[in-house]
Amino acid sequence: MSVKDNLVVVGGFQGELICKYLDKPGVSFCTKISHDENSITNAVEIYNDASGATRLMTANNDLLVRVFDTEKFTVLERFSFPWSVNHTSVSPDSKLVAVLGDNADCLLADCKTGKTVGTLRGHLDYSFAAAWHPDGYILATGNQDTTCRLWDVRKLSSSLAVLKGRMGAIRSIRFSSDGRFMAMAEPADFVHLYDTRQDYTKSQEIDLFGEIAGISFSPDTEAFFVGVADRTYGSLLEFNRRRMNYYFDSIL
Repeated sequence: MSVKDNLVVVGGFQGELICKYLDKPGVSFCTKISHDENSITNAVEIYNDASGATRLMTANNDLLVRVFDTEKFTVLERFSFPWSVNHTSVSPDSKLVAVLGDNADCLLADCKTGKTVGTLRGHLDYSFAAAWHPDGYILATGNQDTTCRLWDVRKLSSSLAVLKGRMGAIRSIRFSSDGRFMAMAEPADFVHLYDTRQDYTKSQEIDLFGEIAGISFSPDTEAFFVGVADRTYGSLLEFNRRRMNYYFDSIL
């Protein structure tokens, strides 16, 4: 699921793609982008390309990444990869896209052509999540090997850091809009938040109950949300940012 401005986009287990503008009645677009037997639409992302136009990118088990316009929802590009694509993440400047899937290596590709321009090596299993720091230099990738790796795209020879989960794969990663915090979620029970200004050494762990549907920071970074996908305890949890204010007496 992806939301930007008034547009909401969701994917489905049978290759479905559903788009709706919140300020318009009804569903704006609905289709099956692939008819393969195992054609899960694994991820969707709404972004602005280098020209400023709003685009929609989908990652699918049929080995393809597709780019749609958001007016008529026509397919503008199809980029093919050698394995099922589980996730894509477009860089803040819209020049690069991180492509992750059923392979231990993660790829950096040109956002216009789909051509691979870099390979990230270090993970031990399949990858499921990625997110860019707002500065556009740091990329975080989440993997089934229970780790999140941080990469400086100016030096791809090795990862900057390896952040360990508690029990399961890292399935979701988000940076706050101000770049101060990074959050990563396991499939169930655990969410980890890191202070980027402390070089990711200072962290907080949220221990909850149930499968985690997703995580998100509010646009003003004052709140953090966790979706719990449990038949009995399904809910949306909100955590508020706590600030420490110190006051000093001045003697003139």
